[in-house]
Amino acid sequence: MGKTSDICTQGTGAASMMCVATLAWLAASLAGCMVGPDFVQPLGPDAPHFTPEGTASPGSGQRFVQGRDIPADWWALYRSKPLDTLVRDALEHNPSLEAAEAAIGVAYFNAEAQRGVLLPQVGILATESQNLQSNNRALSAINQSLFNQFYPSPYNLVTGQPTPSPLTTNPNAPYGLFLKQLSISYAPDIWGLNRRTLESLEAQTQQAGFQLEGARLALTSNVVVAAIQEASIRGQIEATKNIIAILKDSLEILNRQYSFGSIAKADVVAQEAALAQAEQALPPLEKQLALQRDLLTALAGRFSFDEIEQKFRLSQLKLPGTVPVSVPSMLVAQRPDIRAAEANLHAATAAVGIARASRLPNITLSANLGASAFHAAQLFAPGTGFYTLAANAAQPLFDGMTLLNKERSAVAALEQADAQYRSTVINAFQNVADALRSLQVDARAVETARKSEDAAKRSLDIVRMQLKYGQVSQIAVFTAQRIYFSASLLRVQAEATRLADTAALFMALGGGWWNRDPDMPH
Repeated sequence: MGKTSDICTQGTGAASMMCVATLAWLAASLAGCMVGPDFVQPLGPDAPHFTPEGTASPGSGQRFVQGRDIPADWWALYRSKPLDTLVRDALEHNPSLEAAEAAIGVAYFNAEAQRGVLLPQVGILATESQNLQSNNRALSAINQSLFNQFYPSPYNLVTGQPTPSPLTTNPNAPYGLFLKQLSISYAPDIWGLNRRTLESLEAQTQQAGFQLEGARLALTSNVVVAAIQEASIRGQIEATKNIIAILKDSLEILNRQYSFGSIAKADVVAQEAALAQAEQALPPLEKQLALQRDLLTALAGRFSFDEIEQKFRLSQLKLPGTVPVSVPSMLVAQRPDIRAAEANLHAATAAVGIARASRLPNITLSANLGASAFHAAQLFAPGTGFYTLAANAAQPLFDGMTLLNKERSAVAALEQADAQYRSTVINAFQNVADALRSLQVDARAVETARKSEDAAKRSLDIVRMQLKYGQVSQIAVFTAQRIYFSASLLRVQAEATRLADTAALFMALGGGWWNRDPDMPH
């Protein structure tokens, strides 16, 4: 429940105007006050390193450069023209980015709409009506009294005397009524209710902007990682086909030896089983490749039947040798998700002020100016004009603690937003630390995998040579083939993992959106 009173009402003298002017001055003098906490930008953690031991370069062709800024087109460091083309196509045509851009427009125009509330509201009312009064004279007398109270008889321009009302001359005669009115109202923002609302909406606009940057970063990272995954699958398919060719060659040798009676049939059958097992691994890889192509096509904003032209192989993707790593203190300004969480915290802070201002008294000033007459030509004749000046004050007295609980809810939401912000910062540092440590391990894994594949290939070549002359057992042949096949797959997966973890580091550091060229696709 609230209490409402008209402080100043219609008047014909200076008293009403003086009253309204005094209230207007009082409201204007109080309008600079804004209740609720003011937003204070959180300070980033004072961290010298992302990991306790510092950031050491992984080696094996890759090193970290501390403090260097990240380029906006970081994916160009892979030196792959097909990848660069696909990423730009995705940025131009992916509908998820279009939806994020539209969300910015929604938030922006909501804020602009709220900005209009800070100004006086002006409206025009024009009413034209035709009326027929009842012939009941007793009722007509009452209606005539009410009619004269709100619409005094206009003066005749020739005689200077009041024009008789149609209700007086002929109660049953039809008559017209013309009304033109200008209405002005203004609610001084004494406690900052409207300004806090605008502040909250502007913060939501900023949040939508950073969410767009986050969507861009996620899209580019997904495209790069999906392209690397396609290259990895193609590498595994090539390794599988290679080992199948080796197994077929060995099977031909064993068949010849069997025809000469040099070996038993069991050795031939065992080789056939090994070949069948290798061939069985090929269809699942081909299925993964087809699904990966569908994913890349969708990320590029295309339908599945309009498949992308680009095809990716590990040999076409170069490992970024020099990787820029930002200073830890700058991470909070570079990560879009942290900036979005900060904007959400700002909006929640303003919401507390909105809830508190809603519990305080408010004043509304209004003025109505106009003219009314029975004929349009008489609208501006003497005696047809009128005005109303009013000031309204409203103060909630009892509402079942509704407004108080809304304020408590806003305070709880502020605490929630603060905790979410701190959690986002912690997760961001974890992402960077995970990526740095992964790349350090990946360098050793790739180096080990390459050495293992080379050793396995040399061993297999020796065993195959011995097989031709019957100098080696079939068990040794099977073992060498299996080790080489496994080593080839592990080498492909290790190289792909290192490429993908490099992309994860760029994403964890924010992706360089602050360095984007205005001509780059949005």
